[in-house]
Amino acid sequence: MKSFRRTPALALSFAGFLTQLDVTAVVVALPTIGDDLGFGLAAYAWTMDAYSLAFTAALLATGALADRHGRRRALLIGNALFAVASLACGLAWDGPTLWAARVAQGIGAAFVITGSISLTASAYPDAADRARAFGLAGIVSGVAMALGPTLGGAVSAWFGWRWIFLANIPFCILAAVIVPRLVAEERAAASQPLDPLGIALLTLALGLAIETLLAGRTTTHVMLGVSASLICGVLFVMQQGRQPQPILDPALLTQPAMIAVALLLITTSVGYWAVLVYLPLFLTTSFSLSTAQAGVAILAATLPMVFLPPLAGRLATKWGWRTLFASGLGLITAGDIMLAVWPTWTMSLLGMIVIATGAALVQSQLSGAVVTLAPPAQAGMASAITIVMRQGGFAIGIAMLGAALGGVRAPEAYAALFLYAALASAIGAASALLLLPPSGRLV
Repeated sequence: MKSFRRTPALALSFAGFLTQLDVTAVVVALPTIGDDLGFGLAAYAWTMDAYSLAFTAALLATGALADRHGRRRALLIGNALFAVASLACGLAWDGPTLWAARVAQGIGAAFVITGSISLTASAYPDAADRARAFGLAGIVSGVAMALGPTLGGAVSAWFGWRWIFLANIPFCILAAVIVPRLVAEERAAASQPLDPLGIALLTLALGLAIETLLAGRTTTHVMLGVSASLICGVLFVMQQGRQPQPILDPALLTQPAMIAVALLLITTSVGYWAVLVYLPLFLTTSFSLSTAQAGVAILAATLPMVFLPPLAGRLATKWGWRTLFASGLGLITAGDIMLAVWPTWTMSLLGMIVIATGAALVQSQLSGAVVTLAPPAQAGMASAITIVMRQGGFAIGIAMLGAALGGVRAPEAYAALFLYAALASAIGAASALLLLPPSGRLV
């Protein structure tokens, strides 16, 4: 029996480890960054959304570029850009310089993730080995997301928030050394053409929506921003429908079950991931925790993401995806309501555990649901839609919850934020119950 080669999978997982660790590590330091650079709440949100929006937009181009010029090369270029951008983040002196550096980080991360996924798929042609490799990558990613808050809080408290970014650099150098030695270069026989217009339209649609939510001061401003965002979104769908090789095929979202999974991706991002961005601010404001203490407390909202995905796989087989997804989003809804209605220390910890449990049940199975629903020839397209929906929902969710907070940092102001998140999660649970098949897997 042929043994499973872990070394390439570990090397590729390590390359993506930093991009995942950076997300939750930065989240914990955001209150300190805001105080140091004089941020308002909108600027606080843009520190995360600049990264997420750039990642989403760049992802639409990185697959084609990696196929054309080499997947390992794309990963290494992204890793180098991520290192330089991390240095720029650590040296930032105000909001605009930090946001510009975060945009560069997001673009670099898109190249790293695209290269890592495609190289893993090509390095393991056997389906069982490929599943193990992606499972290992999922574990590494989960550990990065779980450890990020604690490490970020500790680094920020002991050395200052700038070292959260500067500490990335030696690890990026290590990735640049080990990946070429352990992973061979790969190119696709035929690559998808670039679509700059499509990328620009989708970026504008998301960016205008985010800016409107965060900075809408008058009804007229909000109406204009929303209208412009919708127009760009409609133009994107129309433009993609006319493309012989679309970067995102709207036809994939015509099935009720596929619509449900898209809504689940978005609502999980709002109900859990976007909430994670505001939890450090909530904990430091409501309970007077230090940054380091908040980093430890947020383990309640991240550790279940490491340990529960195997249980989710077994429950998906036993219950079917409709019951699993509805239950997971129901738990996220309940946890967000607990955070909104009973903001005591004990109930807040319990609420964080509940939302993380729900997210862990849903998150690991959604990617498989999207790929299973799509025609085999469009599996790659379905995977891209998964990431775009998840990241786009995360970016919009951060802006939406920031708007709900209304620029107020008083403890009582967070009730509206958590209730908005609960409403989004409830919509996700309802979509699972109404649009997914009643039992079994989505085949």
